[in-house]
Amino acid sequence: MSGLLSKLSGGQLSASAAEHRQMVAHDPNRSASLLAGLEAANLGWFWESDASGRLTYLTDSAISAAGREKDSFIGLNLTEIFATGDADDSDTTSRPLKFRLASRSPISRLNVKVLGDETKEMWWEISATPRLDGHGNFEGFHGTARDITRSLAQSRDSERAAQYDSLTGLANRFRMARQLEQTLKTFKQSKRSCAVMLLDLDLFKKVNDTLGHPAGDELLKQVAVRINKLVGETGEIGRLGGDEFQIILPDKDDRGELADLSKRLVQMLSQPYSIEGARAIIGCSIGVAIAPYDGIDASDLIKAADLALYAAKDAGRGTYRFYSSQLSQSAHFRQRIEDDLRDALSQGELLIQYQPIVDAKTHNVASLEALLRWEHPERGRVSPAEFIPVAEELGIITEIGEWVLEQVCIQLGNCPTEVRAAVNVSPIQFASDDFYSTVDRILTKTGVDPSRVELEITESVFVGDLDRTLDLFKQLKGRGVRLSLDDFGTGYSSLSYLRDAPFDKVKIDQSFVRGCTEEGNNNGALVSAIVSMAKALKMETVAEGIEAKDELAMVTAHGATHLQGYLFSTPISIEELLTRFENKELEFKPRGPEKYRSERRTEFRRIGLIHGDSRYDVFLRNISKTGARIEGLLDVPIGTEFVLDLGDGQLAIATVRRSDGFTQGVEFETQLISDGAQGLCTRHRVSPYQIEAAGRPLGALTNSAVAAYTGAMQSAPKAFVEVDIGAQIRR
Repeated sequence: MSGLLSKLSGGQLSASAAEHRQMVAHDPNRSASLLAGLEAANLGWFWESDASGRLTYLTDSAISAAGREKDSFIGLNLTEIFATGDADDSDTTSRPLKFRLASRSPISRLNVKVLGDETKEMWWEISATPRLDGHGNFEGFHGTARDITRSLAQSRDSERAAQYDSLTGLANRFRMARQLEQTLKTFKQSKRSCAVMLLDLDLFKKVNDTLGHPAGDELLKQVAVRINKLVGETGEIGRLGGDEFQIILPDKDDRGELADLSKRLVQMLSQPYSIEGARAIIGCSIGVAIAPYDGIDASDLIKAADLALYAAKDAGRGTYRFYSSQLSQSAHFRQRIEDDLRDALSQGELLIQYQPIVDAKTHNVASLEALLRWEHPERGRVSPAEFIPVAEELGIITEIGEWVLEQVCIQLGNCPTEVRAAVNVSPIQFASDDFYSTVDRILTKTGVDPSRVELEITESVFVGDLDRTLDLFKQLKGRGVRLSLDDFGTGYSSLSYLRDAPFDKVKIDQSFVRGCTEEGNNNGALVSAIVSMAKALKMETVAEGIEAKDELAMVTAHGATHLQGYLFSTPISIEELLTRFENKELEFKPRGPEKYRSERRTEFRRIGLIHGDSRYDVFLRNISKTGARIEGLLDVPIGTEFVLDLGDGQLAIATVRRSDGFTQGVEFETQLISDGAQGLCTRHRVSPYQIEAAGRPLGALTNSAVAAYTGAMQSAPKAFVEVDIGAQIRR
């Protein structure tokens, strides 16, 4: 002990009278006594090792603090006692310590984990200097140590509080921003991809308003657990604040896989929640953007995902959307819609059309569904999918809904008495305190028989105060109004409220009807189950979206009582309906294709066609998952293969299957996938990194690579096809 402390104190000094004060100041015995006092007071720990790295001395109190016996420390190699590593990382490693010891350099305030006791975690801070003999030969280290377990834990807790959400335990906005920025910076160098998903909970505010903020907090915790179950270790999950969540998915660019994950997230987060005995139901909208296709920097990628999220919410919520360059244009279009919609009602631009719902046995009209339309004086007809969500956010949907209900009741008075009319009710409209009094006032004012009025309500009205919802149903039924459950099975499906709520009709969503006759499609079984359940509950069923005669045969065979779809009629004006009724033309005969075809979207836009060394401009007339119709080339032989450039880096290998003059019908080698709304997209895209390899600077790309991509394609189409078809389309 005295030898170690003597060396630590500075060694021997001369004893001349002139140097007496200096000798006293550096007296080794006095220094040893002082250091021994520090040890005895447990104010400092000391240790020493030999040249081979074995521990030769350690303060007794340090051994005691570690809960070990002296023999279990002395003689062991330092790397068997200590390990360096992150305090948050249980898989620590001694390699950095080995390096420091091997270099024989001074060690300053190094955090090490004390090994050997699995029951508790202990961290020390050690410092040391090398010991040299009189010839400069290395003899080992001597140094100090102190216990930093508690302070490190406090620091770790503070660091965690700064990076993690205290409510859900997920990463917070700060950590997610830093993580995304670091990931994209690293991936840019290694030319890897990374997807970002932004999630926004639909109807969460209603839960807060009806059940209280503590219930909302509990709901957010349960949401975090559900997201984590689906995403697991494949990505980083964070809560940005409020009801916004973010997921970072490294090395993900397959939009088919991302679509599947988005669907599962929407479905799982839409299932009912139990909160202190109350039942809550919400939904989820998701926006997806992928680097490097939609952005290279974090700010660009988040902006792209945000636009995609807004598009998902505008599409009716409860869905997902991928970013595309068209969304930037849509954002400006939405602003114009907001500006003009406020005046649409007062300017007489809104009108109502009706789609017949026919009896499954006679095909005679049994009821009508009222559909709101907006005829804009400059832009023509605006889709309800575009302006209804805007009306809800602007808070004018209640005013519009009242106008629709009153107009329908007035027009219904001119129809045959056996014909009913259904009116869609927005969840926001239904949640207003004066909804029943409004319905009662309109029925009294128009004098229509209440049994001829059906209110179509979606499952989202069951969010929050279930007792209030059921009481309102009873009031409406007491007034004689019929109730219809719309879009059954697509959102918050639960049998409990079908049992408790007095519905007269269940509408089978068109997604279950569409393609129900295709081989391997299970929709027919789902339709049969819904019909059987409704029959047991003495409810009518309406199969929506019937467009082909094989679909008609299927839903009829399964017992649907009523039918609706373009096979019978498109939405028509009240004037045309009244003319039919006056002529006793109550039957709507099915007119349409014999068999269902993959859904086709009518389009008219210019795209690129690449064949050999040439690139041509052609027009896309319609498109489905399996093929498209194009115009612009004359008499292309059947069987010709080429590549269609659909924009935004999307390439599709196509083969001509039909050719008639300037028109060709082509079949895609790989089917397109849904973009989450009504659009289609390819699973993969041309990577901007390959655009860079073709001579275009990567740094010039912004949210969309389309400009650089198109220029590179036009300048060297053959080279691009040879590179990208193998690397991007067929992978």
